[in-house]
Amino acid sequence: MPRSQGLIDLQVNGFAGVDFNDPAIGPDDLDRALEAMLATGVTFCLPTIITAHPHELAARFAALDAAVAGSRLGPLMCPGYHLEGPFLNPAPGYHGCHPPQAMTAASADLVLALEKPLSRPILMMTLAPEVEGALAATQALAQAGKTVAIGHSAADFAQVAAAARAGLSLSTHLGNGLPQTLPKLANPVFAQLATDGLMAGFIADGIHLPPEALKVLIAARGRENAILVTDAVLAAAAPVGAYSFAGMAIELRPDGSVRQSEGLLAGSALCLDAAVRNLVGWGIATPEQALAMASDHPLAAIRRSLDAHGITLAPSTVDWSDDLAVRRIRLGAQDRSYTT
Repeated sequence: MPRSQGLIDLQVNGFAGVDFNDPAIGPDDLDRALEAMLATGVTFCLPTIITAHPHELAARFAALDAAVAGSRLGPLMCPGYHLEGPFLNPAPGYHGCHPPQAMTAASADLVLALEKPLSRPILMMTLAPEVEGALAATQALAQAGKTVAIGHSAADFAQVAAAARAGLSLSTHLGNGLPQTLPKLANPVFAQLATDGLMAGFIADGIHLPPEALKVLIAARGRENAILVTDAVLAAAAPVGAYSFAGMAIELRPDGSVRQSEGLLAGSALCLDAAVRNLVGWGIATPEQALAMASDHPLAAIRRSLDAHGITLAPSTVDWSDDLAVRRIRLGAQDRSYTT
């Protein structure tokens, strides 16, 4: 029976019917989502807030932080938060489901002001390096102990390289947050792959990235630098149907995709244990390699930020069946067994 440390999801917008972007979220809601995440092998996560106007971001963070602080599992499982936006590229194809009207020039001051009243830090920040002010914001945020990532970006080779020199260290979801049509070679995917030192997150649901393309991207980035993320919304571990995510209408369809009415993807319904099984089933990685991409590698990606904020994660282990189903989880004093 394989064993790993607990899985870590660096990009999760909601789970099991609970929207982390909902300003009405409460402690019981959060515990329901985190309990469902435990059953998928996830012991730590960065609840993710997406692009919104500053007053909306402040309200969403305040509600989420109060829910984490007041819940049973939040203080144990949520060391901090991920802010994806609002410093993203608002052009069609790049903004994805993020509202382009709320996107702005980059400002480290805004991030630090949003963080100031919170009980735990914003550990990860996704931005587009080509946005006005992004280079200075990247440097300031990295110096403040944040993991700065690129996403929803049209940045070219020089812009990605400059951002990496300023402190950029991660691609949030490589291959996604992009238009369907791009320049053949001079495009943001190649720009990120060409930049040494970047780790990369991948949404291994077979929808965001075809398995064959995922195989190529992981090989190009290097398996040791690959991270599995879900980009899950509240439709993950929930029934097919209609939902509201960050104030927008979305639908979990029978094919497993989560979309807005016009067909744009709006996050995923992926669970991290399913991503592990997918990588193995598609012949991209061994069980040990796939589990490392969902545990050791994301921990390495945010290790500097955890250390900068004096955060120590509780010890965790997951026992897996031979077909990579979760059988038992130990997280600090928490112990869960699953028989099905």
